Amino acid sequence: MATDRPVVLVTGSEGRIGSAIVAQLSDAYTVVGFERQCKGQNCIEADISSEAGVAEACAALRRQHGGRIASVIHLAAFYEFSDAPNPLYEAVNVRGTQNLLRALQSFEVGQFIYASTMLVHAPTSPGIPITEDSPLDPAWPYPQSKLAAERVVAGARGHIPSLVLRLAGVYTDDCEVPSLAQQAMRIFERQMLSRVFPGDATHGQAFVHLDDAVRAFRAAVDRRARLPPEAVVLIGEPVSESYEALQNLIARLLNGEPWETRQIPKTLAAAGAWMQNKAEVVVPDAIDHGQKPFIQPFMVGLADDHYELDIARAESLLGWRPEHRLRRSLQTMMARLRSDPPAWYKRNKLQLPLWLEAAQEAAGEAGKPSAQIVADYNMLDRAEHQRTLWCHFANIALGLWLMASPSVFGLAQQWMAPGALVAPNGRGLVYSASYMTASDMLAGALVALFALLSLSRDFGWARWSTAALGLWLLFAPVLFWTPSAAAYANDTLVGTLLIVFAVAIPSAPGISPVARVSGPDAPPGWDYSPAGWTNRLPIIILAFVGLFISRYLSAFQLGHIDAAWDPFFGAGTEAIITSSVLEAWPVSDAGLGATVYVLEILTGVIGDKRRWRTMPWLVLLFGILIVPLGGVSVFFIIIQPILIGTWCTLCLVGALAMLLQIPYSFDEILATLQFLKARIRQGRPWWYVLLRGDTMDGGSADYSDNFDAPIGSILREMLLTGVNAPWTLVASTVLGVLIMSTRLLFDTDGQGADSDHMVGSLVVTFSIMAWAEVARPLRFVNALFGAWLLVAPWFLDGYTAIGTVASLLFGAALIALSYPAGRFLSHFGAWDKIAQARPRIPAKRRHAHA
Repeated sequence: MATDRPVVLVTGSEGRIGSAIVAQLSDAYTVVGFERQCKGQNCIEADISSEAGVAEACAALRRQHGGRIASVIHLAAFYEFSDAPNPLYEAVNVRGTQNLLRALQSFEVGQFIYASTMLVHAPTSPGIPITEDSPLDPAWPYPQSKLAAERVVAGARGHIPSLVLRLAGVYTDDCEVPSLAQQAMRIFERQMLSRVFPGDATHGQAFVHLDDAVRAFRAAVDRRARLPPEAVVLIGEPVSESYEALQNLIARLLNGEPWETRQIPKTLAAAGAWMQNKAEVVVPDAIDHGQKPFIQPFMVGLADDHYELDIARAESLLGWRPEHRLRRSLQTMMARLRSDPPAWYKRNKLQLPLWLEAAQEAAGEAGKPSAQIVADYNMLDRAEHQRTLWCHFANIALGLWLMASPSVFGLAQQWMAPGALVAPNGRGLVYSASYMTASDMLAGALVALFALLSLSRDFGWARWSTAALGLWLLFAPVLFWTPSAAAYANDTLVGTLLIVFAVAIPSAPGISPVARVSGPDAPPGWDYSPAGWTNRLPIIILAFVGLFISRYLSAFQLGHIDAAWDPFFGAGTEAIITSSVLEAWPVSDAGLGATVYVLEILTGVIGDKRRWRTMPWLVLLFGILIVPLGGVSVFFIIIQPILIGTWCTLCLVGALAMLLQIPYSFDEILATLQFLKARIRQGRPWWYVLLRGDTMDGGSADYSDNFDAPIGSILREMLLTGVNAPWTLVASTVLGVLIMSTRLLFDTDGQGADSDHMVGSLVVTFSIMAWAEVARPLRFVNALFGAWLLVAPWFLDGYTAIGTVASLLFGAALIALSYPAGRFLSHFGAWDKIAQARPRIPAKRRHAHA
């Protein structure tokens, strides 16, 4: 059906550019679209890669609109950002263009406009703009196919006048240019990749706003009668912003700061891109959502390319000049990203990072935009970073001191000279001084470097690297059997301070933004935060007790002192810590114990009262250091009289200090496990919640840690929050000590004495652990020990008559004492039912008699 208005055919009419052109032309032209699958009106389905399909679509066009076409705008094309050959380039871009031109030969066509790309040209240098006559040298398959299609247009157009528009990168107020969107995303997320570039950052790309590009097509259609029969025109903004300029513009608009960008070697960048692409195959989709990395190795080779356009021909032939400038449009573009990040990401087909997904969810629950959460986090993080810069300067100084310390302590003077083995039994390393010198000097240099990098807010990895070096320093003197007490103390102190200054005083990097600025202090159903300072202080104080004891014992094992003091068992301490059991370790076991206590102290001081949900991994590590290693300490206490035949007073005190930490750690571990379970049930990836934390619904604020309160109130809060010792558990603990002592009290010996010692130790252990209200069900384990004591005299030898009676009485008492649950002063959410569980004893039914 013919129409009065000129007909314009647009292939790819429902794409981003095509739909905008259709809207622009619809006021004066009858616009018909060709699409593979039509969704709107005035559209004919056509597969341009099929000659028959194009012929059929053109026949439908003739039936509906006649045989006269004012202009054909050919936009349909295949595109992917890859250097891999793809047969669709040939099928769609080249043969598809040929198929279309052949089918149009039977029409009266006033003009054929082919949408090409400026990338068919060889890149230029700043200040030397590309013209339509500049050399052609497309570098990857997409522009190569476009140039091939241009040549098809020139050879197959026949009597149809043709115009090739070589477009710059087409952007909108929402961006919608993959390379530019990725650049903005990296800066918005403050990725490390945003700080590096493998090319010349003074080079850049030409762009054109979608509205300006559409106006160019409109001008070409309107002026079709005045254009030469064959022409090529470049369409783009005459000013190309350099990569460096865009970095700074985007960063100022998003973060209010300039953005330092460092050039890195192309070989390094290409290797990194290659590794990233290979890793994508093995990285679970739960982590990367199945999304392939944007940066491909071939793109590294194009990083130096510069495109700057001379648009004089567009001005003379089309009367066209762009009305937009990317520099000005970036303000709108980045404002939209700041105001609604999820919508901007979706518009640009970017995968939301998990922390932004969490922010979007939390914002919906709080009734405020996700952008506000991001802004709150950035403000908090920036302010805290400024307040704690001194920590990183302190670490630089510590690194320099560490490099000098081997000379100060006389270790460097013994370089590669064998030293005497001063440890008991001749243990140690003859080149210990050399190993310590190399370790301290190398670690010191790396500490200074990473601490310097930590001055940048975005280099959280450098802070963790500094902390890792601090961790190494805690172990190095023990691993190298240093004969220098000063070097040992120095490495311990410096290593501890490095960790404190890197990740304890400043908030540890890596916490999810939404976890830091939203969510409760106390878990849902709890009436206090188990991560409060008053809850952690008992553990930290007890860890210091264990540290001092372990350091004293390790001083003897390393040969720093000649004797180990023991107030009750004479040479018992020396006999135990030099026994074959403990010397089975390749290093000083007391030194390892001291290192573990330092780690307990450090993991105890890192994080705030919300760390049960902001740093779940740290809480679980804290628990691993305390609970399982506490069990190891108890095990060594058990075997002392059995395998070694003596006792060690300091070992007993150290084990008690470790054991007393356990009940104070249970509640925070429980809260963390409850949190992880809840978030995983709600669809959060377990690894993300574990490593970066999250927010959650419910819960409450916590107003503990009030150190302005009277000292009595502070002590009660420290010692009795979540922990109390019912008389039944105190009695069970006393019974455990008595059972351990049957060798002395009732002359039990042999198997019976060994069994009682082991059972008594375990009764003490489980009784003290059950002081924690959340762990109160552990008291039932004592009933099992009690049952064993009831039958042990009949299975084991060594029991005297009075020892047998005592075993029976102790067993019955343990069973009876395990039934009462004791007081509960706190609540723990759904765990209350388990914590307060009691076995039910069915009541006897009484029958009435007539």
